[in-house]
Amino acid sequence: MDNYTIIGGDGKEYPWVTSENLLKWIAQGRVNAQTRVKAGDSGEWKTLSEYPEFESALQNRVPPPVSASPVTVAPAATKTNKLAIASLVLGVLGTLTCGLTALVGLVLGIVALVKVKNSQGRLGGQGIAIAGTVVSAVFLLMLPVLAAMLLPALAAAKEKAQTINCVNNEKQMALAIRIYAGDNNDHFPPAATWCDAIKTSVVNEQVFKCPADESNSRCDYAFNSKLDGMETSKVDPRTVMIFESYGGWNAAGGSELMIGKARHSGVFVVAFADGSVQQLRESQLNTLRWDP
Repeated sequence: MDNYTIIGGDGKEYPWVTSENLLKWIAQGRVNAQTRVKAGDSGEWKTLSEYPEFESALQNRVPPPVSASPVTVAPAATKTNKLAIASLVLGVLGTLTCGLTALVGLVLGIVALVKVKNSQGRLGGQGIAIAGTVVSAVFLLMLPVLAAMLLPALAAAKEKAQTINCVNNEKQMALAIRIYAGDNNDHFPPAATWCDAIKTSVVNEQVFKCPADESNSRCDYAFNSKLDGMETSKVDPRTVMIFESYGGWNAAGGSELMIGKARHSGVFVVAFADGSVQQLRESQLNTLRWDP
């Protein structure tokens, strides 16, 4: 079956048109005797009326009016590149994944742009690929800014959590001392062995470790040695009982054992004889009561 190339009414060339199709188009009035046609690979353009094989069909067809619709050929459907869509989706999801998907989205966006460009029109989605690439790149560029904004807040939150844990530690130790006193005729534990005396009354030995202290010390607190074995009813409830220290396990003494620099945002955590726990600024330390 012969193939022809024709020039449609829109001025475009349409190759690989069979003689059978031309006969149908003549009957439908979509082409006429003046339609420009080239047979096969020949370089010569002729009018359709110059081809003998179509003469009979043209004679049996009333010439279409000048305003007849030109021959049009529907363009092949263009598929959207899936990588372009994935790039845009991953770029947007970067806000929820700390930039991990944005990094992948940037790579996929670049790959999609290359594939669309080399597809000679068979693939679409260039705009989507550009959007995905831009969104991913912008988010990745913003990561350092976001990190600079979030790190101080995270550090402050961590320090606050450590302070709360330290307060809870001293509350547990203070409660354990009251339990000891209740089992020993209302007397405070011996200062020299106070950790050993109460360790069975706390959840675990981790209570003796301040979360803000990075040393390997077994205990980061000390006991007021002036409460050694005293009867609880004879001690002023405002007297210091437990305080932060670097003395180690069973450390006992007075203000000389207290840490010199606050571990928690400028505050010192102190437990008193009545079981209460307070966070004190350095300027308040000189108001502490050490004598029962």
